[in-house]
Amino acid sequence: MTAVPLDAVRRERVLQEAVRRRLLDPEQSLLAAFVDLDGVAATVRALHDAFPGSPEVRGVLHTFAAKANCLVPVLAELAGHGMGCEVATAGELARALAAGFPAERIVFDSPAKTRAELERALELGVAVNADSFQELERIDGLLGGRVPASRIGVRLNCQVGGGAIAAMSTATSTSKFGVPLTDPGNRERLMRAFDTYPWLSWVHTHTGSQGCPLDLMARGVAQAVEFADQVTAAFGEGRIAGIDIGGGLPVNFADDEVTPTFGMYVEQLRAHAPRLFEGGYAVVTEFGRSLLAKNGFMAAYVEYTKSAGGRPIAVTHAGVQVATRTVFSPDAWPLRIEAHDPSGTAKRGRPVRQDIAGPACFAGDLLARDRALPALEPGDLVVVPDTGAYYFSTPFRYNSLPEPAVYGVRTDADGGVAFTVVRPAQDPWQLSEQDGVDPLSQDPVPVRAGDAR
Repeated sequence: MTAVPLDAVRRERVLQEAVRRRLLDPEQSLLAAFVDLDGVAATVRALHDAFPGSPEVRGVLHTFAAKANCLVPVLAELAGHGMGCEVATAGELARALAAGFPAERIVFDSPAKTRAELERALELGVAVNADSFQELERIDGLLGGRVPASRIGVRLNCQVGGGAIAAMSTATSTSKFGVPLTDPGNRERLMRAFDTYPWLSWVHTHTGSQGCPLDLMARGVAQAVEFADQVTAAFGEGRIAGIDIGGGLPVNFADDEVTPTFGMYVEQLRAHAPRLFEGGYAVVTEFGRSLLAKNGFMAAYVEYTKSAGGRPIAVTHAGVQVATRTVFSPDAWPLRIEAHDPSGTAKRGRPVRQDIAGPACFAGDLLARDRALPALEPGDLVVVPDTGAYYFSTPFRYNSLPEPAVYGVRTDADGGVAFTVVRPAQDPWQLSEQDGVDPLSQDPVPVRAGDAR
């Protein structure tokens, strides 16, 4: 099954209804974001349909990478669709638990887990993927000979190479993640770890995400399967209970087509790592961007327009605070922009090449440069598709810009649109509370006894 994205027609309908209900308002609500909950459900179904279950594999647990969209109501929606959750910090773990994920369906990955974080995860029975030999030693000390309730694995850096975006490539020869599998002596040291630690029963790998081709990702998984087979040959069937193959399916940001699909990735896995599907191992996945990106969009008002050096510029309320990667690395993270009039109706005028600027106080705060769009005017709306992952859900606090409201959206066959509040808009006049200042008195908020540790 192919997921159905929130295409231009449905985006326009949602936008018009949001304007009508004043969820977007040129005076009070200058920027808002929307998560297509119907699309999320369809994408999760597509993921489950693509991966075979028993008897081909012992079982598949699909977890959502919380970093892609850590808003608790969104996580709760995914939990309701049978997903697990992959977390990388104590904060994400807290959000996953608040969203209702059972501990046994949560996976904790991080290269910098503290003793306190590990103790908490092991106490809860959260799965843990150790990132280094030192972390394995720390876990052993914390267990003190106890049999853990948690599934515990070790992350392998299979060192198969990088993709088109270096920052998204985690299987290079010098990546900070995991145990480098091909470095001299590491394979033997890993084998000794499995001999020493009876609680170590999983392997984990993740090659990267955006910019990584599917065959590269599958070759990384193949290396992990090959190592698991080596452990099984040395210590017997069942010594490796499962393989966590990570996530990383890239997203098409060029148009509304959903490609590549989860099915395409499974085809590559079958070609490069057929043993994954022969029943010897349980499987965990950790997809994030591919589940949420195309199921969300932002909309912002144009406040002013001007011209500089002969190029028109539209100054909007969406910029670096909600599109951080695009602003700082536009070539790697280009976004589409759609032009709408104040009612939310798509503009159809002759395209004019123009810059789409954000509100932040530095020259590089641009969503798009020299982009051909119908001429924008003050009061118009710009829509930024494909931003359901990593964009508005993880705002950047530059210039103390407030977090925008986020709404969940459901639509029916008759064109009806229903909204739910996922995150209310921040009041910019209340932001000082986060700095320990009473916004009315401007005096420091006193620390109560026991607040400071």
